[in-house]
Amino acid sequence: MVMSEVLVAPPRTSRSVIAIRITLNLVAAFGAALFARAGLEFYLRTHSLIGAAFLGEEMWIVVAYLVRRPARVVSQRPVDWLLAFGGTFGGVLLRPEGAHPHWGVVAGFDTQMIGLALCVASFFALGRSFGFAAADRGLVQRGPYSFVRHPIYASYFFLQIGYLLQSISLRNALIVAFICSCNLGRAVVEERLLVSSNSYGQYRSRVRWRILPGVW
Repeated sequence: MVMSEVLVAPPRTSRSVIAIRITLNLVAAFGAALFARAGLEFYLRTHSLIGAAFLGEEMWIVVAYLVRRPARVVSQRPVDWLLAFGGTFGGVLLRPEGAHPHWGVVAGFDTQMIGLALCVASFFALGRSFGFAAADRGLVQRGPYSFVRHPIYASYFFLQIGYLLQSISLRNALIVAFICSCNLGRAVVEERLLVSSNSYGQYRSRVRWRILPGVW
């Protein structure tokens, strides 16, 4: 690890550091709340099961930003933050346009439900170690993290592919490809940040796959 690529957090007894951390968490929680509001409007309009599940997930993210554990190390590389931004917010570019074949609607719904279940389980296992850009908030090895090293990114893959199956268009396909590329990049940069940790090295040797078992 090249030390110039990361920012080592100063002691948490500093009032200015605490104030900055709280402010950033509040800003992030506010942004997540905007997504939660959109999820609430979607649920009130459709009363669908998946809409309720998405709303629950988005509300959890709001809370997670408020209570997350302070990071010991945070990446300061602009490209790492851009990957996080693209992987997190790229989904707002998707549109319910294009072809909607019956098989695609059914398969897309099932695929999204798999992704949503994996996402909820991953968030639950992650607990207060939730973050945005590459950082070290403690090693999590339970739940889905005992099978793949980045299960949240795996869940995003299922969610976005499910959406594409329901609304097949070139625009959506390109956006999904972009989001997936960002999340693959996030997995790489997170591991680069954590590679100097002996415990992470042991974890990586035990859990072989990053996102999809047998693939990568």
